[in-house]
Parts: sequence; structure tokens; C-alpha cells
Amino acid sequence: MKRFVAATLLAIAILAIFGPSGIASGQTPSGRIVLRPGKLLDVKDGSLKSNQAIAIEGDKISSVGPVSAVKASTNDRVIDLPNATVLPGLIDVHTHLTFNPQFGYESLAISVPREALIGARNARVTLNAGFTAVRNVGAQGYADVALRDAINAGDVPGPRVLASGPPLGITGGHCDNDLLPYEYHATEGGVADGVEQVQHKVREVIKYGADLIKICATGGVLSKGDDPNASQFTLEEMKAIVADAHRLGRKVAAHAHGAQGVIWASEAGVDSIEHGHLMNDAAIATLKKDGTYLVPTLYLTDWHREHAAEAHLPDFAKKKMELVSEVGKANVKKAIAAGVKIGMGTDAAVYPHGLNAHELAVYVSLGMSPLQAIQTATINDADLLGWSDKVGTLEPGKWADIIAVDGNPLDDITTLQRVKFVMKGGEVVKSDYAK
Repeated sequence: MKRFVAATLLAIAILAIFGPSGIASGQTPSGRIVLRPGKLLDVKDGSLKSNQAIAIEGDKISSVGPVSAVKASTNDRVIDLPNATVLPGLIDVHTHLTFNPQFGYESLAISVPREALIGARNARVTLNAGFTAVRNVGAQGYADVALRDAINAGDVPGPRVLASGPPLGITGGHCDNDLLPYEYHATEGGVADGVEQVQHKVREVIKYGADLIKICATGGVLSKGDDPNASQFTLEEMKAIVADAHRLGRKVAAHAHGAQGVIWASEAGVDSIEHGHLMNDAAIATLKKDGTYLVPTLYLTDWHREHAAEAHLPDFAKKKMELVSEVGKANVKKAIAAGVKIGMGTDAAVYPHGLNAHELAVYVSLGMSPLQAIQTATINDADLLGWSDKVGTLEPGKWADIIAVDGNPLDDITTLQRVKFVMKGGEVVKSDYAK
């Protein structure tokens, strides 16, 4: 009897780990996959190609070319999508997977373990929306590092994640806990003041698993008691952060709304400015001169205008949201026209996850072509991540991160809001097409 119980428990454990197919959850099935779409969008030049086949071996693309050149064998798994257009999986370089739209004092009730579990849910939603890679720029207690590791281990489904851990900020700044009174002595994990402290903090977050460094160069919208126009870290502090981060192989993303903070962060050598809604012409010129990416995160202002009643923003945040909403798009439109490099990021968590692709339609409304908008979420974001050799285009040797939609996104960019097929690393994680 004991042997029977032990054997039964072992069988249940194996089934839980490997599933009925015998393949461990999160692992790519063995054997080659041949994907044959109706159309293939080359995001480099905008060409839409017919009669193409993508061969996938393991988690990477082995060949892309005419169907006649990719001969399927009896051992191949063939996936036919005759009515679909395929393109690379999309990238979002400004997410907060471990947060939900919970603002003000409501956010104080969320523990770090709860935050990590929230992240597991939002990672799945984001992947199903067609985003196969993200940068998570800010989380409490390294919840995003734990989420990244769980996804990489196959424990939970989600996109590829580059995680920042706690964002760096000044005492009382946008990245500090500014909701509790003095007697609580509440300070966020990334707070540091002065050159010596910020150097230590960069090294500390890297020690605990950060893939990049997120800093707060100005005040923010959802924080209490600060001004999004006001710079926070000094130029010297930011130069010290960037020097240590780059020497240790990490890029730096700087939250910055106001012009002075944008200029100082760019001059300090950060890799990207997040938001930039309150820039002026001098700030835009600095971004262009320095080759700094701008990640505009604009759809959030539309969502909050359209869903004001359900957003439940605190009064202090409502006023600042109105401020950035009034001028943000106009300033980003100037930056686009000036040729500033644009990366696609959403600030998802300021509005519900899964709506990330709505950001692309905003870029088109500001003067980008649909192809240029798609390139922000593929080629440009891959460059910003430092992953141009891994993602961003459908080419041999790159990860098999592929999405499919009905119709042509070059004709209607909103098509990307309705992704019907998602493959990550050669594994089909979503398909709304008939088997």
C-alpha cells in the first residue's frame, strides 16, 4: 500500500512538472517547427512578403525564406496561418508588471510577496497581448527580479524580462515613500543622496539581480508632494550613477518630465529618458545631440482622460496628470519631428496591463508612419535593450519570438491591439486560429 501511494504521488508530481506530453512546462518541444503565414512583415523595410516560411529549431529561428526553399519533413511540426500576417514579437521598455492601477494610500497595503504574485498575472496578460520582451523599470523588494527568474525557470508564463529592482531616487523624491508621516520613518529601498551613496546603491541593486538601473531625475505625477518640473538628482549624482552602471554592464533609464532633469540626465549619459512630457526645445535638442532615447509613454494620458471615474486618482495626482496631459503630446511630437530616437514604452500599471499596443496608435497620430511606430517596438527597443542580436526582427539566429494578426498593421496600426497568435522562443503560448 505504501509503495502504491508513493508511486501515485510520484506520478502526480511528474505530471505536474512535465504535463501529459512529457515536456517540462516552459520548455520548447524537440524537433523543428515550420511556420507558414499568409504574409510576413519585414519591419526593417516595411515589405510584406507572401509564400514565406520560418523554420525554427529549439528556441531560435534557423531560416526564413520562400516556402519552396524550406522543405518540411515528416518530423517537422507545420503551423499554417494562411490568413495571418506575422512579425516579430513586440517589446515594451517601460512596464511595471508587479503593479496594478492602485494609487495613493491604497498602494501601502500591498506586500512584496503579493506584488510578485500580481506580476505573475500581469506577465501572462502582457505576453498574450503580443509583447514577448519587456523592461521592468521599478518594483519593490526585487519582486520583478523574482518574477524574471520564475519566468526564465518556466514556473510562470511571461515575456522576457529585464528587471531594475528598486528605482533610485532622492530622499522625499518621486521614487521614495512620500505617503506616511515622520514617525513611520518609511524610506524606499532605492533612496540615496550624494555621489558616494548613489554609487553604493547602484552596486547594491546590481548585487541583488538588477539588469538595468532606473533613476528618478525629476518629480513625478503619482507621487505626493513633488513637482514633475523640478529636477531631483544633481548632474554630479547622475554622472556617478551612469559611470558605475555602464562600467558594470548595465544601462540606465531615467524617469524625467521637466526640461532641466531631461537635460541633466541626457548630459550624464543615461540611455533613455522616460516620459519627457514637460520638455522644452533645449531639452529636445540635447536628446538629439546626445543620441539619447526618448520613451514617451503617452497612451496613459488618454486612458486616464477616458476612464477618470474608474481610475480613482488622488487629488494631488489628478492635478499633475492634467498638467502633463496638456502639453505632453505636443512636446513629444516636436521630438519626433526633430529626429530624436524613440523607444516604445507604456508605463503599464498606470493603466491596465494588456493594452500596451495602444501606445503605437498615439505615435502615428503624432506624425509617425505605421512602420516607424512598429519599429519603435521592435528594432529600436531591441537596440535600447542591447538585444539587437536576439530580438526585434525575424532573422536566422534570433529567438523565435513571433506574433500574428489579421490584416495589415501598415494599413491599420490598431490591428496590433488584437494579436491572435504568440510564439516565444519556439513555443506557441497563444493561438486564436483553428488548429
